[in-house]
Amino acid sequence: MPPKDVAAPPKPRQRVATKFREAIAKAEAEGVKKKKMTLHLTLADDADLRRDQSLPLEEIRFTDGVMHYLDVKVVRGGVTVSALQTDG
Repeated sequence: MPPKDVAAPPKPRQRVATKFREAIAKAEAEGVKKKKMTLHLTLADDADLRRDQSLPLEEIRFTDGVMHYLDVKVVRGGVTVSALQTDG
């Protein structure tokens, strides 16, 4: 009997924190200041980021009710795919 086609196991999902840490670093390397960046997160990615126990406490902060990740403003919800927006 021929072997059945077995689908490859799904790749592990990249952690939200890692994905956007890399995106922020890349934008900074291209000369974009953190004040000109906004991280738009899906509700699921926002929850993942908030619950990531591997993150140092100083990487996430709240100022006047606004969340910041690595000093980049985070906007929660209103998107179907999370993305780093740069204005500059």
